[in-house]
Amino acid sequence: MIKLEDLQPNTSVRGILPDSLVTVVNVQWFGSEALELTYKDPGGRVANQLLYRHDEPRLEIVAKGRPWSFDGDGSLLRLVSEAHRIRLAYLFDPVLAVHTSLVEPLPHQITAVYEAMLPRQPLRFLLADDPGAGKTIMAGLLIKELIVRGDLQRCLVVCPGSLVDQWQDELYLRQPFQREPDFHVTSVNYNFSELLARHGKFVLDFSC
Repeated sequence: MIKLEDLQPNTSVRGILPDSLVTVVNVQWFGSEALELTYKDPGGRVANQLLYRHDEPRLEIVAKGRPWSFDGDGSLLRLVSEAHRIRLAYLFDPVLAVHTSLVEPLPHQITAVYEAMLPRQPLRFLLADDPGAGKTIMAGLLIKELIVRGDLQRCLVVCPGSLVDQWQDELYLRQPFQREPDFHVTSVNYNFSELLARHGKFVLDFSC
C-alpha cells in the first residue's frame, strides 16, 4: 500500500484503471485528504480522477523496466519452443503418426485413418469386422494422431477373450461386458470408474 503523497509526476501506478498501468502527469491537492490525479493511459489519453485516503489500499507504484530483454534462460526458451513445435507438428506433417511410428502402413490403411476417420471426429461408433485388413495398425495410427492433437488422453480396449491370450494380459480388459446388446441398440454406456477399478491400464483396439 502506498500513500497519496507517493503519487509524483512520471510515476507508474497500478489500481487506477482495472487492466493497465497509468503514468502520473500532475497532482493537485485539496486539503490533506484528497487530490485530483491527472494521468495518461497506455494509449496516450489523458484523464483525471479524484482520489481519497480510502483509495490508498488499491494503489501500487510499479517500477518501470524494459519491455523485453535477452537475459532469460536460453535452455528454458529452447525447451518451451521445442514443446510448442512438437505440439503443433501435426499442422505441418499431415501424416505425423506414420512418420513417427515403426510401421509401414498400406495405402488403404492410410486412407482409412486420414481421409475417413480423422475428418469425422468425434466418431460415435466404428465397425471394423473385416479379418486381416490391418485394423490394429489403423487403430494405432488413429490413436497416435488423436494424442498429438490433444484430442485423446485415455483409451479402452474391447477385445474377445480368445484374442486377449495372444497379447500381454496387462494391456487388455478381460470380459468388460456383462451382457450383449441387442441388434437395435446403437450404444451402451458404462461406468468408466468401475472399469478402471477392475483394470488400471487400457489400450484401444478395433480388432473385435
